[in-house]
Amino acid sequence: MSGTSLDGIDAVLIGVEGGIPPTGWRQLAFTCVPFSPDDRARLHALMHPRVDLAALGTANMWLGERFAQAALEVIAQAGCRPEDIDAVASHGQTVWHQPPRAGQPGGTLQLGEPSVIAERTGILTVADFRPRDMAAGGQGAPLVPFADYLLFHSSVRSVAVQNIGGIANVTYLPQGAGIDQVLAFDTGPGNMVIDALVAHYSGGAESFDRDGRGAARGRVHAVLLEELLQHPYFAQSPPKSTGREEFGAAYAQTVLARCAAFGLSADDAIATVTALTAVSIVRAYQAYIAPIGAIDVLILGGGGSYNQALQAMLAERLPGVSIHQHEDAGISGAAKEAIAFALLGHATLCGVPSNVPSVTGARHPVVLGTIVPADPRRAIKFE
Repeated sequence: MSGTSLDGIDAVLIGVEGGIPPTGWRQLAFTCVPFSPDDRARLHALMHPRVDLAALGTANMWLGERFAQAALEVIAQAGCRPEDIDAVASHGQTVWHQPPRAGQPGGTLQLGEPSVIAERTGILTVADFRPRDMAAGGQGAPLVPFADYLLFHSSVRSVAVQNIGGIANVTYLPQGAGIDQVLAFDTGPGNMVIDALVAHYSGGAESFDRDGRGAARGRVHAVLLEELLQHPYFAQSPPKSTGREEFGAAYAQTVLARCAAFGLSADDAIATVTALTAVSIVRAYQAYIAPIGAIDVLILGGGGSYNQALQAMLAERLPGVSIHQHEDAGISGAAKEAIAFALLGHATLCGVPSNVPSVTGARHPVVLGTIVPADPRRAIKFE
């Protein structure tokens, strides 16, 4: 998969035992194939509302080639051959995601043609996970909470799993809850706005605030922060999801203009948008999780989990909550979302629904994804 940060393609190889829930699983290999600056520029152009159709169509095939190569690389890294692998699960690259609203059906588009993946690897490929949930009346997102439940639910403590990628999203797993009691939603921007400001102020020399150093040097501008927190998304009740359509390049330009109007330095601006991510997360907990129950443990994942300034802002605002990273639970934070889609693909092949209606708002559980068959030479032979 590739996320909203456009860092590159994450590819993980896992072994799964049993059905759903698995009786066991293990990570065999992980790699991230980075996107070049030209790649990122090409992907950003695809996310414009008036994108050229020829560019969209050719990019779908181009990304299919890139995803196939990433799959082959992680297979080789594990010392395996393509014929050893049962299936590829590909989330692809989201270039447009608009949840249903005001009687409109919404839409979603992930690029990375699965037919190309199946053809280049010779492996059955599961892809296009979001549309079936939307067809059932859901938002098509978030989908990772299904995996969060499999990996982290507990009979003795209430757990919040907070991913901080380009967009930030939380999964709340009440103590002893069944999957139908899971709450999850996008809390708002994660690294997306921070990254945009870092790129702007560095003239493109830096693409993210490494370790949160810029934010740590700066001072949060309280007036601007409160202004940014008035964005209508934050007041929406779950189920809800968001993306670049609301917090992408156009939003970042608006924020930059406001930073300039207040005369903020680069570090102060970066500190303020880092606080925007932290405070929007905490306020979401207060508004939508606290009425259900407490959070005993918070598990951070995604690139933002390594931003020390952001971690400190969360810890300051969440006294009494034990904060950890995915690695503390024995799971690679870098590989986590790719692992999630591997488990979603496994569920598809088991014929098990993997959307969570309490999360997406779908009318009922559905089996997600479409299946592109493997190389016909590997097909099952019936006598």
